[in-house]
Amino acid sequence: MKDLLLIGIGPGDPRQITYEAVDALRSACVFFVLDKGGDRDELVRLRKAILQRYRPEGGFRLVQVADPLRDGRASDYLGAVQDWHRQRAGLYAQLIEQEIGDGETGAFLLWGEPTLYDSTLRILDLVRDRGVALRLRVVPGISSVQALAARHQVPLNRVGEPLTVLPGRRLAGQGQVDNVVVMLDGQCAFAQLDDPALMIYWGAYLGTEDEVLIAGRLRAVKAQILQVRERERRRKGWIMDTYLLRREL
Repeated sequence: MKDLLLIGIGPGDPRQITYEAVDALRSACVFFVLDKGGDRDELVRLRKAILQRYRPEGGFRLVQVADPLRDGRASDYLGAVQDWHRQRAGLYAQLIEQEIGDGETGAFLLWGEPTLYDSTLRILDLVRDRGVALRLRVVPGISSVQALAARHQVPLNRVGEPLTVLPGRRLAGQGQVDNVVVMLDGQCAFAQLDDPALMIYWGAYLGTEDEVLIAGRLRAVKAQILQVRERERRRKGWIMDTYLLRREL
């Protein structure tokens, strides 16, 4: 039986890690870091900075491996994601079996909240299907959605109304937008909306020194968001952003 921790580390600010997460960090012997390569090695550096902050004494192993690439050009999005998950499951199974010794605890440091728009729990189900016995503990973290609302000083929910969270590719088919959080919107689906009653609260690199925030009526600020988003993406080579769309009552 292998002991494994999934630790939510928030959207970028090391100070947003909970006391529970710090305790979990201090109990792990080996940390697994997936390197996406290229400009995204900054995400690896941020994880290492978190470990240096909360484990300055050392006493752990850091296992850094290349992350399998998802085919972003595939016409079958779901099939491409499932194939990517299977590749990751094979890698995770190998790492867990080979790197976690008797009496040791392994850990993944996961951006934001492990149960919200993160695939690790699903991948570990596939790892178990491969015969790897796991004793798993999930430590919740602050999500980018929570950080976004806090930065813009708006409540996520309104009285008596539901809150919908969806990926950008599903926004176009949403119909009337009332109160929607959008994540993973690489195609800037908000730019296709032209409802004069919509407000947008947008943020990128939340919780980091590069954080950018824009809010206002969608019609008035969408061009600014597109310009800033492209500028920042070119500057850093990657971007992580999310936003809240809300119809004024």
